[in-house]
Amino acid sequence: MEKKGADHKSHLARVNRIEGQVKGIKGMIEEGKYCVDILTQIKAIRSALKGLELQILEGHANHCLLNAVKSGSKKDAEEKINEIMELIKKSSKS
Repeated sequence: MEKKGADHKSHLARVNRIEGQVKGIKGMIEEGKYCVDILTQIKAIRSALKGLELQILEGHANHCLLNAVKSGSKKDAEEKINEIMELIKKSSKS
């Protein structure tokens, strides 16, 4: 189950900023800006995405995983842990 409310508003605000950065890069490319400046902006976007990823992962652990553990259902807890581990494995390959 997903957590709604303030966390999602915060996530959307971050996504909107990232979207603005991506549009900015598009404009830079269209204008023929210096490659290093474009690459610098790409790095900033990657950093912003990583921050969003960590924020969402932390929320998932503090809400979804914690609730599964508190429920007393070993199956639910193991499922949430396995989900997180699969994500970590996938991101370590990239």
